[in-house]
Amino acid sequence: MVAFTEEELEEVIFTIIAYAGEAKGFAHQALEYAEEGKFDLAEEAMKECDASVLKAHGVQTDMIQKEACGKKVEFSIVFVHAQDHLMTTLSERELIKKMIKLNKRLFALENK
Repeated sequence: MVAFTEEELEEVIFTIIAYAGEAKGFAHQALEYAEEGKFDLAEEAMKECDASVLKAHGVQTDMIQKEACGKKVEFSIVFVHAQDHLMTTLSERELIKKMIKLNKRLFALENK
């Protein structure tokens, strides 16, 4: 069974962390825009967030597929951290989407 080299694993780990961090930053920027009533900018920031999540998920999925085909993945606490970082970002993204909707409702009510 072929295993991932340490360099390959590090590249995967830090790529996931980088894209997840980028996505989280876009999501939080979108929320700031929504709190200011700048909903077009919030929507654009969320599109950027989704694009970054898609990239991180693509790297993760590729690794899962390789493992399923027999390429061994050694346990790594840093890899667990990367997975945790991505899952937290996904959770925050969903919460922020709901918060943006609430801000839209609030702004609509305030401007009646």
